Amino acid sequence: MARPKRFVGARLRRLRQQHGLAQAALAQALALSPSYLNQIERDQRPLTPAVQARLEALLGPQPTLFDDAGPAALVGELREALAELGEPAATPEELETLAGDLPGIARVLLDLHRRQRAIRERADVLAAQLGEAELAGPDGDPVRDYFNRRRNHVAELDDIAEAAFGAQGLVAGQVAPRLRQRLRDAHGIAVALGDGLDDKRRFDPDTRTLWLPDWLQPGQQAFQMAAELALREHGALIDTLVAQAGFVDPERAAQARIGLSNYYAGALVMPYGAFLDAAQAEHYDIDRLAHRFGVGFEAVCHRLSTLARPGRPGLPFFFVRVDRAGNVSKRHSATDFHFSHVGGACPLWIVYEAFNQPGRILTQVARMPDGRRHFWLARQVESGPAGYGRRRRTFAVSLGCDLRHADRLVYSRGLDLDDLANATPIGPGCKVCERTDCVQRAFPPLRLPGFHRTAGDGPGA
Repeated sequence: MARPKRFVGARLRRLRQQHGLAQAALAQALALSPSYLNQIERDQRPLTPAVQARLEALLGPQPTLFDDAGPAALVGELREALAELGEPAATPEELETLAGDLPGIARVLLDLHRRQRAIRERADVLAAQLGEAELAGPDGDPVRDYFNRRRNHVAELDDIAEAAFGAQGLVAGQVAPRLRQRLRDAHGIAVALGDGLDDKRRFDPDTRTLWLPDWLQPGQQAFQMAAELALREHGALIDTLVAQAGFVDPERAAQARIGLSNYYAGALVMPYGAFLDAAQAEHYDIDRLAHRFGVGFEAVCHRLSTLARPGRPGLPFFFVRVDRAGNVSKRHSATDFHFSHVGGACPLWIVYEAFNQPGRILTQVARMPDGRRHFWLARQVESGPAGYGRRRRTFAVSLGCDLRHADRLVYSRGLDLDDLANATPIGPGCKVCERTDCVQRAFPPLRLPGFHRTAGDGPGA
């Protein structure tokens, strides 16, 4: 098969220099005029198959010169670095050109990125050691940080959702039919279920139909309909909240709108007062709350982390959702718990054991390096279409609180919460954690010169 013509000027020039050949000498060896070779090296002419053959006969096989993909590992590192920095993604062709034609420059850029990441990690370590809130570095999520700054409670939406629940005569656990009717009567929107939908909901403006996946349970359907109503009936308020938060970038603003509409949906399906009363009466039994309000385990956990109404708060919970690879896709805190993004999460944390025991609710008393103790529960959850061979999304969700609140949870029954031997020593991440005797340590801790804190010095110890 004939090889295609290639523009490889920078690579050819570097190859010539590596062999100590002047441009005129290589041109003579290849039976080319110096000006012709000069044009090839300046990408004004392609390297034809005939010249490729003569070059390889002279210098031997040159796979890196003619590799269409360029150095694959270098391309992958560049793509990962740009993604971590939150910069607009370069095209594959641009990355291949940089890696293939200018590998030295590519490696310099990667080295600068590694140095920048190390500086950011050291700053995060300092913040963790000083007990400060998590720093929002380039890998942070500004929308998630916005909710955490508000302690995951948006009173403006919570209040109007609770009022709407009463005004529309909704009944806990049976919300879906009434919301379907409201979409039809107030907005002329029909709700239909469909197979094979990739999105949780999709609106067709031509037919004015809100399509929902047919695998959603009634409570999940109600949640999606409530989120649609939030955008249609309270869009001005949501836009005001987005503007007040300072989200001017269209992508971030859209993400914030989704987050706020979802917040309203959770508050409408699980109205604050009724939900808090039920949570306290059931001793925060998540399965019983899920049954009463017709929603899933994860939705209840998330809602429990939002109960921070002034004058009538619920327990200050932390909520996190991870996948098997350790990626944190949700993390919210109604208190100041530090979710570190330095050095990954602790493998001894109960949330990761949940994948090994699907269907079970696991509990853990955990002790942080600074002496703080927390109570955690975790369970694996799945979502997606039912049926053999159908792919489903799998996560582990975990809910935690300070140990002093644990006796109010049904999950602490039978446990001796005062016995320190029952506490599993975990940490915020290997590069932040100061434990030296951990068998699961993956990285040495980053230490700051002249700074040391002993156990028990942290806030809340």
